[in-house]
Amino acid sequence: MVIEKTKSQELLERRSHIVPNGVGIFNNATVSSAKGAMIIDADGREFIDFAGGIGVANAGHCPEPVVAAIREQAGKYLHTSFNVVTYEPYIELCEELAKILPHGEKTKVMLVSTGAEAVENAIKIARQATKRPAIMCFTEAYHGRTLMAMTLTSKIGYKYDCGPFAPEVYRLPFPNFYRYRGYRDEAAFVADELKRLHESALNLVDVKNVAAIILEPIQGEGGFNPIPQKYLEGLRAFCDEHGVMLIMDEVQSGFCRTGNWASWQNYGVQPDISTYAKSMGSGLPIAAVVGRADIMDAAAPGTIGGTYIGSPVCCAAALATIKYMKEIGLNQRAKEIGAIIMERLKKLQQICPEMGDVRGVGAMIAIEFVQNSNPAQPDPDFCSKIIKGCFDNGLIVLNAGTYKNIIRILSPLVITHEQLNKGLNILEKEIKKVKNI
Repeated sequence: MVIEKTKSQELLERRSHIVPNGVGIFNNATVSSAKGAMIIDADGREFIDFAGGIGVANAGHCPEPVVAAIREQAGKYLHTSFNVVTYEPYIELCEELAKILPHGEKTKVMLVSTGAEAVENAIKIARQATKRPAIMCFTEAYHGRTLMAMTLTSKIGYKYDCGPFAPEVYRLPFPNFYRYRGYRDEAAFVADELKRLHESALNLVDVKNVAAIILEPIQGEGGFNPIPQKYLEGLRAFCDEHGVMLIMDEVQSGFCRTGNWASWQNYGVQPDISTYAKSMGSGLPIAAVVGRADIMDAAAPGTIGGTYIGSPVCCAAALATIKYMKEIGLNQRAKEIGAIIMERLKKLQQICPEMGDVRGVGAMIAIEFVQNSNPAQPDPDFCSKIIKGCFDNGLIVLNAGTYKNIIRILSPLVITHEQLNKGLNILEKEIKKVKNI
């Protein structure tokens, strides 16, 4: 008896024959169309999307105003290179970003294509502004896969045999309160971590050579670890004391995900430079470096940018995305979604100690699975079984963290209450199934 393959199986088989193994595959989902918070696969099967294209679809899949803006711009001109011919969509988008993400009294903005590219350019700007070479970053960080970005990225699994890496990069432990607090309360933990930060000027790198410290206020691939408020305040003070630029990478946490345009706005701590991408363009490749005007202007002409900086079609998509986010109140919606998710998961955590931590800001929520209620004993097997069970039942979720023991929820923020609760029902059912309760 010959069993016919599904269209999804055929597509995945074709992928395996032509696409290098190094291109990651997180599950066996396929797509023929997507709308809002739903994905239809190659066989017509519906999935609730809790992944959002790794945080790209905050405004939903194919939001109509964005699709219309893309079509309109595509009919005018596709590419001229902003270096060669100036066009209004680039200028208008930079003006809009400066309004919603102000950096001091005067803000300037440059556009590129990807988050990694934004990080690379932010580092170059900081180095030129300070005339210093060294960069400090953190464990559990993810900043991309290009040379400097990959060097800054912490997880070795993204870096096998990719060296040599960029020089003059120094790494501090991220103040992961859940994992490393021990018996300390948050105040004592933060005090110890800030002491470690200050000691780095004596035992890690000469602070007079440090151009910038880069971090994600809420780590993405690292497991949605939020930096403690007082630590971020102390880090800002440390940078001010030593003339170091503070760069905040908001590629995954930006554009309404945390209930603000950027997560640093939740903290009330101002970066000197910040980077954005993902949901800024609703799926089109566009990113931004935003910073204080005097710092941004320190870069010499020709040292930052590239051929595809701020594609006019991508600029149109980003402008339409921001306008749409404002019109439907997506920052407030993120807070509402986050409250619903947290309430459901916290209740489940009471009967499932394997859910060691449930954390998040806005609708950027994570569940960390551990053994014996011990943060130092990650349980990736428990996590992977849940992800597979969810997929089998029509829900797409992603893992995260150094040990892949964390489920992160990045559902489109336009998700309906019915879709959200149905997705949470599936997730809860699979957690209980693996727990055997």
